[in-house]
Amino acid sequence: MVDDIVGRISWTRSVEEAAATSDLVVEAIVENLEIKKTLFAKIDAAAPPNTILASNTSSLSIGDIAAATNRKDKFVGLHFFNPVPVMKLLEVVKTDLTDPEVFSSVTSWGQEIGKTTVPCKDTPGFVVNRLLVPFLFEAVRMVERGDATPQDVDVAMKLGAGHPMGPFELFDYIGHDTMDLIMQGWSGRYPEETLFRRSEAVKKLVAEGKLGRKTGEGFYKY
Repeated sequence: MVDDIVGRISWTRSVEEAAATSDLVVEAIVENLEIKKTLFAKIDAAAPPNTILASNTSSLSIGDIAAATNRKDKFVGLHFFNPVPVMKLLEVVKTDLTDPEVFSSVTSWGQEIGKTTVPCKDTPGFVVNRLLVPFLFEAVRMVERGDATPQDVDVAMKLGAGHPMGPFELFDYIGHDTMDLIMQGWSGRYPEETLFRRSEAVKKLVAEGKLGRKTGEGFYKY
C-alpha cells in the first residue's frame, strides 16, 4: 500500500513547477508569517487563475497570509492534525473574502479524502488550538507558580479528564519552539489578552535548545 501511495506522488524543489498545473495548493511549512507570505507570492504568480490556495497553519491569520496574493477570494485554511493519517479532523477556515463556492469545494475535498470537516472563522487558533494552546500554557503557569509538578499534572489530566496525553507530554510532542512562536504571534496581536501571555519557562527551554521530543529533552528527557 505504501509503495502504491508513494507512486502517485511527484516530487519537486521548484515552486513554479509544483503550482503550474495544480487545482489546489496546500502549504505546510514553518509557522512564520513572512516566510509563508514570500512562498505564497511565488505560488500565486505561478499557479493558474482558478487554483485554490490553502495554508495548513495552526495559528497564523489566514487573511494575513492571503494578503501576499492576488486571489484572496480563493484562499482558505486547511488545518490538518498530527499525525495526519490517524487524526480524522480537518479544520476548514474561511476569511471574510473567501468565495463561498471555494469554501464549499475545499470542504467537499476534505470529506472525499476521509476527513471530518469543521468550518472555522479566521480567529486565533481557529477552534482546536484556540482552546488547546491556552490550556497547555496554563498548565505551565501552574508549575511556574509551584502549584504542581509536570508529572502530577499529566497524571491528573490523563486519569481525571481522560486525556490520552498530559499537557506536558503534549507540549514536548508539539515542540517548545512551535508553541512559543504561536504565543509570540498571538500576544503581539492581542496584547491585552492574558491567556496569550508567553511563558518564561518555555522561553528559557527554547533558548537552551530543549525543544521537546525532537531534541531529546523538554519538560522530560527522552
